[in-house]
Amino acid sequence: MADAGYDDRDGWIWMDGELVEWRSANIHILTHAMHYASAVFEGERAYEGVIFKSREHSERLRASGAALDMPIPWTVDQIEAAKAETLKANGLSDAYVRAIAWRGAGPDMGVSSLRNPVRMAVATWGWGAYYGDAKMKGAKLDISKWKRPSPETIPCHAKAAGLYMICTMSKHAAESKGCSDALMFDYRGYVAEATGANVFFVKDGAVHTPKPDCILNGITRQTVIGMLKERGVEVNERYIEPAEMEGFEQCWLTGTAAEVTPVGQIGEYTFEVGALTRSIAEDYEKLVRGKL
Repeated sequence: MADAGYDDRDGWIWMDGELVEWRSANIHILTHAMHYASAVFEGERAYEGVIFKSREHSERLRASGAALDMPIPWTVDQIEAAKAETLKANGLSDAYVRAIAWRGAGPDMGVSSLRNPVRMAVATWGWGAYYGDAKMKGAKLDISKWKRPSPETIPCHAKAAGLYMICTMSKHAAESKGCSDALMFDYRGYVAEATGANVFFVKDGAVHTPKPDCILNGITRQTVIGMLKERGVEVNERYIEPAEMEGFEQCWLTGTAAEVTPVGQIGEYTFEVGALTRSIAEDYEKLVRGKL
């Protein structure tokens, strides 16, 4: 039987200050965000009832809203309470948490939307490994034809819905080739990130990862860099030329959904799922569950 759609499930979704039955959590067709991508969101994971780095995600949601000229009318404490209430209402302890804020329907239905209310919702559901069995054998990635834009063209440090359009197209193209995801270059041609995860490489015991000057500096990315530095591993945040991938030995992705996922192949380049990759993945798993 086909999986139930995300609009047809049992449970509760927090919307604008109250819990709404899942199937009734709807918005009007003339909601500004549907037409002009005026929405920001966070993807988070709860482990044994505790959302990892929850407050940092709530702070980033508000910062993303501010970057889109869309001030979110809920404080960090109120967002934290909403997430906790939603988890409890759905009886979930290990779960994915999606907080989203958007410009709703209102007096404006053009590019400008200052008179329309900023709304917010929190949904949560069970979600397993983002890349399936890739944690064992390593994910296979395509190389996208789309590039991450210049920070002069988009608010690149906001987690904004509209910025994911080329990610969706890139991932669809990758899946049609039997890949799990796609690696994207930036507007200058340097290695940037996967469609929803940051990327790390290993060579001669040192780690190399793209400088986040036109990509989202992921919370998981920052966490893993901290873990590596605590171990005394050299971490180089720098511009990476695509041709350098030929000389890298290991590779992994980081993200709330991806967690730490080994990569076995990117285009024509192959990598081993080596000791450092496995060790960081295992330690991250312990950290998020409070066992490290």
